[in-house]
Amino acid sequence: MRHPVVIIGRGRGLAPFLTMITIMAVVTLALAIILFPQPVFQAALRGLRAWWEIVVPALLPFFIISQLFMGLGIVHFLGVLLEPVMRPLFNVPGSGAFVMAMGYTSGSPISAMLTAQLRQQRLVTRHEGERLIAFTNNASPLFMLGAVAVGMLHNPALGPILAGAHYGANLCLGLLFRFYGRRGPASPPVNYPLLTLPRRAWRAMLQAQQKDGRPLGQLLGDAASHSFQTLITIGGFIILFSVIIQVADMLGLLELLARPLLYAGHPFSISPATARALAGGLFEMTMGAKFASEVAAPLGEKLTGISLIMGWAGLSILGQVAAMISKTDLRLGPFIVARLLHGFLAAILVQVFQGPAWPVLSRLAGNGFFPPPVSWLTLGMYYTGFTITLVSCLLVLTGLGLFARLLLYRRF
Repeated sequence: MRHPVVIIGRGRGLAPFLTMITIMAVVTLALAIILFPQPVFQAALRGLRAWWEIVVPALLPFFIISQLFMGLGIVHFLGVLLEPVMRPLFNVPGSGAFVMAMGYTSGSPISAMLTAQLRQQRLVTRHEGERLIAFTNNASPLFMLGAVAVGMLHNPALGPILAGAHYGANLCLGLLFRFYGRRGPASPPVNYPLLTLPRRAWRAMLQAQQKDGRPLGQLLGDAASHSFQTLITIGGFIILFSVIIQVADMLGLLELLARPLLYAGHPFSISPATARALAGGLFEMTMGAKFASEVAAPLGEKLTGISLIMGWAGLSILGQVAAMISKTDLRLGPFIVARLLHGFLAAILVQVFQGPAWPVLSRLAGNGFFPPPVSWLTLGMYYTGFTITLVSCLLVLTGLGLFARLLLYRRF
């Protein structure tokens, strides 16, 4: 009779080994919580504060608006209207423009949640969904311009450099990933004449509302309920990984992880202190960026480390994305590869922006092409103007959806 472990190992490959590693990690975490209750409690409290004071007010309005967009058929409207733009550039249907807009303005993991819903509604194929998640996952602009540039680095002028490198790297990923799975099945393209697109888009929105059929009151209630449930899941991940970072620091695991990261970071001239910050960023983006901003290193090295961490996003974001797509056939592997590429591309671009390209950027800023945020007040004015413009566009589209629903049902 053969040994059962050998049979399992042959049938499942690395599955038993990974299961054993997972069990050991969970048991170690549980023992650390029991043995070190005070620092673990403080770490959990830091994660809870970050979730309640930053994540909830930043993401909850966007989550509710996105659910209303789905229910009112506005996603279908944008899908038809923006098909001629999204399909040639990124090889995704026009509905991906909605995911891209929300992902670039509100931050992760909203793009994964919306892509999973598009996949469940059969608006995107599996490859298109994986392609879409790969280049729409971003740190929020408020986090980069406010929390990192102002709160951590105490220099608002660094915000556009970090944001430009971060978004630029993700757009490059979108152009690169358009070739991923291109031989697989694709969603039916919209081949309407350009002049008829608005009428076709309006008709697609009305058909989507008829198919949904929920009254407006139920739609609002479902949007608020689903959004807060999603935020509770995100909060659980943030608190858990805050505790994991604390335990890893107490057990010396951050120092152990920093050694291979130091070797991998030689092209970017990363010091041991920055490598340790990157080790923290492997788990959670916010704490890793804070560690990187506090190291005794040149400013260029700090920006490189922060860009790497924000591009990778951390295991916390990976866990949140895995939870969002768990009910679909979307795979996590392409997303992980995209995050690795995003980190390295952002690190390269941030060096270009603060090095060879800085004279050009500063000249453009001096000529009025780019407004330089020289103070917190100026930064707040620019961000407030951007937010007002975005919210105005969202309100106009939501009003169109409500008007269409009124025409359909003659009641609210």
